[in-house]
This record gives sequence, C-alpha cells and structure tokens, in this order.
Amino acid sequence: MAEPTIRNATLLLSVAAFASVATMRVADALLPQVAQEFQVSAGEAAIVSTAFTIAYGLCQFIYGPLGDRFGKIRLIALMTLASAFTTSAAGLAGSLGMLGAARLVSGATCAAIVPLSMAFIGDHVAYEERQTVLARFLSGTIIGVIFGQVFGGVIGELVGWRAVFPLLGAVFLVMGGLLLAELGRGRLPPPRLAERLSLALTAAGYRLLLSRPWARVILAIVFIEGFLFYGAFTYIGADLHGRFQLDFGTVGLLLSGMGLGGLAYTLAVRQLVRRLGERGLASWGGGALALGMAAVALGPLWLMAPAIMLLGLGLYMLHNTLQTNATQMAPEARGLAVSTFANALFLGQAIGIWLAGLVVDRFGFAPVFLAAAGGLALLGAGFAGRLQRRPVQA
Repeated sequence: MAEPTIRNATLLLSVAAFASVATMRVADALLPQVAQEFQVSAGEAAIVSTAFTIAYGLCQFIYGPLGDRFGKIRLIALMTLASAFTTSAAGLAGSLGMLGAARLVSGATCAAIVPLSMAFIGDHVAYEERQTVLARFLSGTIIGVIFGQVFGGVIGELVGWRAVFPLLGAVFLVMGGLLLAELGRGRLPPPRLAERLSLALTAAGYRLLLSRPWARVILAIVFIEGFLFYGAFTYIGADLHGRFQLDFGTVGLLLSGMGLGGLAYTLAVRQLVRRLGERGLASWGGGALALGMAAVALGPLWLMAPAIMLLGLGLYMLHNTLQTNATQMAPEARGLAVSTFANALFLGQAIGIWLAGLVVDRFGFAPVFLAAAGGLALLGAGFAGRLQRRPVQA
C-alpha cells in the first residue's frame, strides 16, 4: 500500500487536478452559450475547446522534462497558481478570437497538473498498486468533470458564461497556495535523484521512449481515443440543446453523467481489475463507449442520462488501463513519458474536435456520434488484443 505521505500528496494533487479538469470540461456546457452570444455555429464556437486542448497537448513537451529536472510537485504548485490568472482572463474576452486566445493560455498553464501528478504517483507507488492509486487520484479529475459541466451549465444559465472563469480561477488560487504551503513544511516527498538530471538528456529521453515498440502502441492508441471520444463528446451538449430544446442548466446536468459514470468506476476499481484484468477493462470499456455513443445519437430524451453515464464508465475503464501502462513506458524518465502520453491524448482530442466540427456544421451531430461508436468499439478490442502480446519488460 502507498505510504501515508504519498496518500496525502495524492489527495492534494487530486484536488488540483479537479480544478484543471473542471476548467477543461466546462467548455462542454458553455459551447451552446458561446455560440449564442457570438452568433456563430457550434463548430466555430468549439474554439473554447480546441484552443485549450492544443496548448494543453503541446506544452507536455515542456513540462515533462522540467518536472523530471526540478521536481514534479514544485512545478505543479507554480502552474496551479498561474492558472488562477490565466483561467480568470477568459471571462473578460470581448470577441470569439479573444476568448480563443485566453483559452489557449489557460490550457498552457493547466497542462502541468494532471500528467505530472500521474508521473509522481508512478515514481512512488509499486505497479501492482498503481492502477488503484491512480483511480483514487482520478476521483478528483472525475469530480472536476462533473463540477465543470454542471457549473458551466447552471452558472451560465443564471448569470452568464463569463462568471464561470473567475470562479474557477479562485479555486486554482487556493489550491496553489495549499501546495506551496505543504512544500514549505517539508511534508511532501523530495524529488528523486532522477528528477535532477540535466535537460541535456531530454532529447535522449524522447529517443529512448520512442524506440520502445510498446510505448509507440500506447501513444498511438491514446491519440485515437482522444480523437474519437472527445471529438464526439464535445458536441453532445450542443446537440441536446438543439434537438430537445433544453436549457443550459439541464444540459450541464446531463453532461455531468459522464463524471458520475467515471466515479462508479473508481468505487468499483478493485473488483473490476480483479475480475476483468487489463484486457477485460479495455474490451468492455470500448464496448460500453460504443453503446453509449450510439444511444446518444439515436435515443430519446429519457435515454440520454444513462447513455452519458455509460460513456463515463466505459471511458475510465479504457483510459485508466492506458494510463497505468503509460506510467511504465519509461520508468527512468517518467515525467517525460507521461507528459508525452498526455500530449498524444490532447492533440488527438484537438484534431478530433476540429474535424468533427466540420462534419457537424455540414451533416449534423448523429454521423459524428455513430462514427465514434464504431471506432471506439474497435479500439477497445484492438487494445485488448495488444495487451495479450505485450512485451514482458513493459
């Protein structure tokens, strides 16, 4: 089991991750509100998602090596404080272009928190316990998903979408201060020796990572996962608002079902890992995602809540299995490896949202959801098959 110091650190990091993910996923509920205010299509309004995710993905090239050199928690604390200001700035945007720029900067500062937290857990928790500890850490990100989507919908409905961002900025400010205070008291584990390596070794670290076939498999699969799932999920809120004439608060509540499904996964993770194993989690997760997406595309209003919850359960079954493998891609440079994993996920997400927006504006939402359903079923089954042939050293 993880030591008490590691458990305390994981709790703090989980709350910081909550703020980061809430800031990311709040765009799902805000998309129809932004489109309405700036008089643009859903595909054009998706800049609130694409700008954030592009910056989030690209900045992993920076944060991974910096975390390995200077200490992961120290960097997380500093970027959490910076996110208080970059997130708040989005509420002041006077045009869609300014909003996109603010979200770009916000994505750049938020990018350090979740991947480096995962790498920190990988550094200090044995592989046999890692999936369970990562699932506990993910409870913060899942609650962030729920909060972001509900908060965006409800607050946007009550006082407008602009108020959402400074309120999230206040959460970052508090968490950044708490992390720095813990560092000052010496309660968190010191950086490992490997974290003090020279940045001159960064290029060698990337070569080492990409030279490993299993690492390339994990990076390719998570890129496709982000492309398929988030390329479709980002537009569910706009579809619900238009198809069923729902108000923004109700849309946010329905979207929060994804987080509830993920929370169900974290509560049952020990039993799921024991009964299904990694291969079962991958294949059943892909199947659940396919069923949920098909139900969202074709189902009536009463089916939307359970379908979106199923999406959350399936996503975390598949994605947490990928994350656990990602923490072992390059143990000697884990910050770099996990950040590269996040880079692949969010670049896939950004490209998926952009391409899906082109399809949505021309052909509607259902083709995007149905294509994602088929692709995710194949992805889960394919990953399960690759796990059976995984190299022993991985």
